[in-house]
Amino acid sequence: MKKSFLAAGMTLAALTMTLSACAAAPGTGATSSAPVPAASSASSSSEAPAPATSNAAADFKACMVSDQGGFDDKSFNQTSYQGLLNAVKNLGVSEAHVQSTSAEQYATNVDSMVQAKCNIIIGVGFNLSDAIVAAAKANPNIEFAVVDDAPQGAPANVKPLVFNTNEAAFLAGYLAAGMTKSGTVGTYGGAPYPSVTIFMDGFAEGVAQHNKDKGSSVKVLGWDPAAPDKGAFVQSNQPFVDAAAGKQSAQNLVSQGADVLFPVAGNAGTGALQVAQASNGKITAIWVDTDGCVSASEYCNVLMTSVYKAMDVAVEQAIKDALNNQFSSAPYVGTLANKGVGIAPYHDFDATIPADLKAEIAALSDKIAAGTLKVPSAGAH
Repeated sequence: MKKSFLAAGMTLAALTMTLSACAAAPGTGATSSAPVPAASSASSSSEAPAPATSNAAADFKACMVSDQGGFDDKSFNQTSYQGLLNAVKNLGVSEAHVQSTSAEQYATNVDSMVQAKCNIIIGVGFNLSDAIVAAAKANPNIEFAVVDDAPQGAPANVKPLVFNTNEAAFLAGYLAAGMTKSGTVGTYGGAPYPSVTIFMDGFAEGVAQHNKDKGSSVKVLGWDPAAPDKGAFVQSNQPFVDAAAGKQSAQNLVSQGADVLFPVAGNAGTGALQVAQASNGKITAIWVDTDGCVSASEYCNVLMTSVYKAMDVAVEQAIKDALNNQFSSAPYVGTLANKGVGIAPYHDFDATIPADLKAEIAALSDKIAAGTLKVPSAGAH
């Protein structure tokens, strides 16, 4: 991705969760754990000792810097942090982490992990790329990874961890088109970053596929891949945190007839879930990044499914590779084929969604995984 897309710092609200597992996506069997968050504080850091499994592991420190909002954001920071915790548990490494509360802290926080003598440092989020790349160039003996970006010009000690969420979002769009009663669905993003609009691309393409296959005419509000400058995004100086602004974005879509909402906006997306809950069953939603029935369980009754990406698995593998001297700068790309992305179970809607629609979605998933069906997106890898 080109850094020219980068605008304001990616932000997410800090909300508290408990440990639980994200169940397998229909037709994939993939699993991805939902994390236990770190204690929230502004630009706070902490370290955890590793189990004494081997001298190499005991001497190895894996570290992480969050995007704004910290590690308990119900979204990508939190799921990535779970990968760090899993590495401590499964590999016996030690860890250190630091939470960011503003974009101005990124470079300082990454440097604090350098000073902590970390062996690998992982930046979570598209907006950490500049700080990670700069630190990697200055510290060629430390390995780095960045979640949700493949920065151009990065040195050989930087590994991108990226996800073709357009593939799984396509399935969500097909589901939305099959379940809408009004004939109109809607999506909005936090900001027009490639890691956001890739979801919206896939969602719109999935609706288009349903219209093609079924002769339907479901409309998508908030996003047209052919006219990205007209997309709907949260109007706030904290577009991934501000739930009230996200609620307004959702209400704008509902006022135009949307009865299925697909927010791609971190905690600002919970505003859409609030709108759905207040509708007494008239409005439903689909979550992103992780299984919303795990990360935002209080809204499970309005979530038909979620589009997840297995950031915890990718993070743990990057740490394992670094520990075993197998680190590579080759990007990890999560796809339906390798179970790096997928859709979560239907949970409360399992009995409501028709069996034939489920079967169609499973068949489409198989085609995408096999490469016989392509889902276009400018943000795909």
